[in-house]
Amino acid sequence: MTGVAILGATGSIGRSTLDVIRSLGDGFRVVGMSAGSNWEALAEAAGEFGPKRVALADESAAAKLEASGALNGAHLIAGPGASAEIAAAEDADIVVSAIVGAAGLEPTLAAVRAGKRVALANKESLVMAGALMLEEARASRATFLPVDSEHSAVFQAKAAGSDREIKRIILTASGGPFRDRPREDFEGITAEEALRHPTWDMGPKITVDSATLMNKALEIIEARWLFDVEPSRIDVWIHPQSVVHSMVEFVDGSVVAQLGLPDMRLPIQYALTYPERLPSDRAPLGPGDMSSLTFERPDTERFPALELGWRAAREGGTSGAAMSAANEVAAGAFLEGRCSFADIPRVVKAAMDAREPVEDTRLQDVRKADSAARAVARRELGLDGP
Repeated sequence: MTGVAILGATGSIGRSTLDVIRSLGDGFRVVGMSAGSNWEALAEAAGEFGPKRVALADESAAAKLEASGALNGAHLIAGPGASAEIAAAEDADIVVSAIVGAAGLEPTLAAVRAGKRVALANKESLVMAGALMLEEARASRATFLPVDSEHSAVFQAKAAGSDREIKRIILTASGGPFRDRPREDFEGITAEEALRHPTWDMGPKITVDSATLMNKALEIIEARWLFDVEPSRIDVWIHPQSVVHSMVEFVDGSVVAQLGLPDMRLPIQYALTYPERLPSDRAPLGPGDMSSLTFERPDTERFPALELGWRAAREGGTSGAAMSAANEVAAGAFLEGRCSFADIPRVVKAAMDAREPVEDTRLQDVRKADSAARAVARRELGLDGP
């Protein structure tokens, strides 16, 4: 029986992970779950899966959960460090890191330091502290299995050769809902429009990131660390159908791709069952799904976030932390109607320009860069408070 801990169990990836475990049946047991403040959804999931422990970062929400009597025998952990405790628990063989944003950094680090297999959906962990994460993983013998569909595709495709035979990694992107929208119209884009992703059903923050292509910029940095490749060997192609999830080009000219319908349960299941592939009840890919697959180069003038991703990957140090933090502030402000869609990459660039260069990053350096970038972003947007 493989013990699974799910960090961010009430979010989009967390719910999909529970669906995968539900469909796999015997062989996997949920031993821990964490969430931010959604105690009702956590209680419902705990009632079905019976974990040993549950955690809520919001202490007032934890008090409501405890008072509800819905813990189903689970031990309740509350407060900012609760998810890290879930991640490091001895009976957690696999930790699914699915907390959104910078909040997932330290729980993921706790899992790595405990030597876990980390099914990584929280890309910010590597974006903010890639060198530190890999150093800690080497020391503890922790392993990363990517859950992002693009990085899972690369992980699968690169098995066709050795690392030294890889010439280029090609990450695909749907292009989002504004792939053909004129640049001059970006100021008027609303949050409602940005949340209508053409192919994927995701949480609000990542959906906005996909609309700006900031998500792909973050994935460039993640790929740089996961696969130990120079940023110049990472390419991005727009692929609106979201069927080819990514590709690997080898030195002999061969290109190996991983295909599938846009369903996050596929890469989640692969991360849980690796190195095996178990049967799935997902809809199969048919000829009609591949009858018209198109690819194009991204327009980096319309979507300047991409260039910021390559820049952060080249600069290293705390550049990724500054980029990620400023984007969280700007994307959140956009969703609240407090800034325009076009403001997001502008604010992120300002925070990256203002950062204090730090090359040998420790956790305290990452925290400092994150805090400083948030302050710059708030200042650029004229926001008060955190």
